[in-house]
Amino acid sequence: MIGDCRTTALVSRNGAIDWLCLPRFDSAACFAALLGTQEHGRWQIKPKAKATVTRAYDDGSLILQTVFKTRGGTVQVTDFMPVQTHHSSIIRLITGLSGRVAMTMDLAIRFDYGITVPWVSQVGKHTFTAVAGPEMLTLRTTAPIHGEGLRSVSAFSVAAGETVSYVLTHSRSYEPPPKPLNIAKVLAQTAKFWRRWSGRCGTAGDYTETVRRSLITLKGLTYLPTGGIVAAATTSLPEEIGGERNWDYRYCWVRDATFTLLAFMNAGYMDEAAAWRDWLLRAVAGSPAQLQIMYGIAGERRLPEWQIPWLPGYQKSAPVRIGNAASGQVQLDVYGELMDALAQASRGGVPPSPRAGTSRQLMLQRLEQIWRQPDNGIWEIRGELRHFVHSKVMAWLAFHRLGTAPNLGDDRIQAHYRRVAAEIHKQICDQGVDPKGQYFVQYYGAKDVDASLLLLAIVGFLPPDDPRIENTVKEIERRLMPNGLVLRYRTTSRVDGLSGTEGAFLACSFWLVDNLVLLGRLEDAQELFSRLVGLVNDVGLLSEEYDPVGKRMLGNFPQAFSHVALVNSAIGLARAHRQAAKPALTVAERRKIQHVYYRHAIPGHGKAGA
Repeated sequence: MIGDCRTTALVSRNGAIDWLCLPRFDSAACFAALLGTQEHGRWQIKPKAKATVTRAYDDGSLILQTVFKTRGGTVQVTDFMPVQTHHSSIIRLITGLSGRVAMTMDLAIRFDYGITVPWVSQVGKHTFTAVAGPEMLTLRTTAPIHGEGLRSVSAFSVAAGETVSYVLTHSRSYEPPPKPLNIAKVLAQTAKFWRRWSGRCGTAGDYTETVRRSLITLKGLTYLPTGGIVAAATTSLPEEIGGERNWDYRYCWVRDATFTLLAFMNAGYMDEAAAWRDWLLRAVAGSPAQLQIMYGIAGERRLPEWQIPWLPGYQKSAPVRIGNAASGQVQLDVYGELMDALAQASRGGVPPSPRAGTSRQLMLQRLEQIWRQPDNGIWEIRGELRHFVHSKVMAWLAFHRLGTAPNLGDDRIQAHYRRVAAEIHKQICDQGVDPKGQYFVQYYGAKDVDASLLLLAIVGFLPPDDPRIENTVKEIERRLMPNGLVLRYRTTSRVDGLSGTEGAFLACSFWLVDNLVLLGRLEDAQELFSRLVGLVNDVGLLSEEYDPVGKRMLGNFPQAFSHVALVNSAIGLARAHRQAAKPALTVAERRKIQHVYYRHAIPGHGKAGA
């Protein structure tokens, strides 16, 4: 992934940019080969001869360097998107490192998700424009270019010490083409921006570099003008190859709020935490009855879902979806996530917002009316509404947060919130626990477990060493880990109303790491964490899911939730190792310290009705 904090491009190992949406993450793609073929838009630069490939980011940045080694020589392609410029651009620099290498460039621009062929014109000796409707891309290069089969192609060679450049810039077709960029200047500015930002990363022991790369990825998925963080850079990358579980993740989920805040705050990025909190408050502003589970990157509410008939999908995984119908679902847990995010922001030192106090009380008035109802649950099921245990727990958390919040200013209202929290807590313990196995179940009356139950100890619903929590963790390990990583739930139950299966959910696997730390099983936590970190690709990126059998990533990519979970687990695990290593502590004291995990550290956790 390369990006400019407004949008991203995905670059393959063979030098092709196969996915790019302009001018925002959620705009229509002009390169959509990722979900189809090269005829749906792609920009490839590679050696003419066979080559071995190695890739790496320039230290602490999103500047990607791909080295192609051929028999005749070695060449490096540097890909980056300048930050803090008026228009989004992709700059590709081809530099000879040794010998002489013959190169090819193949550019197929297809606006509107791969269907609209632009009108290409030469407007200068080395300048070309591609126009379709309101969109325009301007290409400037030092290499010769000609048209061939509705594509722009080039053949050139690079010797050691020589550099060929391409700059592709987006603008509106009814405006003059953007002025040329000073490539050396914007490269230096971009490197400085990323290194200065990533250099602020706090220490996480042996995992500091892993955490830093994940935080850079999260920054790259942030829409700088608003502070919104998209769940992923892509749409419709499948959770099962050839299946229908293909969703558009280029939006912002309220559910991610607390984990994201914690990741930024734990790593020392208070400005980013404050920007995300402020985005959250703007997005949810309005009637509490209209609270959504997700919004557009500027807070847009209308995200209608439709399917693209002309794109066959990644490895023929159809349909390709744009928009997300889950934005209209009822999910009780988002109220808890919202309250928790505001509480964590306040506790972490994020400057208070005048909107927060009023919005919290209005939200709880609405939640008190609806918490007894079934909902779609955390996994946005498209089947029958149910009384999901995780949803009820997060409803409890919402009332618990305000019922125990310091300086709320109204003891009577807080006492009421605590009574509601106790009522919800009792109902969950009465109806959400398997009477025989004494473990929490997916929904009231079920026998199945769900990986979302791993959050119960993390949010403090019960202490980690409560037998029901320990039994739940054991059941998840026994039933949702057929290949050593955690499934969200058993899709064979058809609770989600969909056909097919899916891979192991990486965020859930990190949640298990957190639970193992809370249970004092540090060796098991370390083993699982090391395996998860080993799944990153060659430049440190993670998708939403992983197929342990096929040994491949699944789902949208790169996935913010996976990287957020990695950051929090890494910091928590490093903290637990440091505390456990203190020789003056007894075993009991060490275990107690391990229980003081990130969300567990707020006073009052796990007491109501326990």
